[in-house]
Amino acid sequence: MTTPSGAQAPVQADAQRKVINRLRRAQGQLNAVIAAVEADASCRQVVTQLAAVSSALDRAGFAIISTAMQECLTELESAEGGERKTSPEELEKLFMMLA
Repeated sequence: MTTPSGAQAPVQADAQRKVINRLRRAQGQLNAVIAAVEADASCRQVVTQLAAVSSALDRAGFAIISTAMQECLTELESAEGGERKTSPEELEKLFMMLA
């Protein structure tokens, strides 16, 4: 969420770029897993690539949650009786989905 002054926009754009890069990296790693399975690669190679995909997806998820938490805190600080976009409870549920 952007503040009236727009101060959060560059931070959000940077966070979004980082998440997209992580997801693209995961996509490439998943393609490597598929290629390894199709090529009848060793179990070790497949599992190593699969672990890399899983880690990349987890990191992307945590980055998304981290950004949402920062936004939530900003909203809490600036809210004057208005509605928040995301509650702390909802953020906790999202975070725990990744655990």
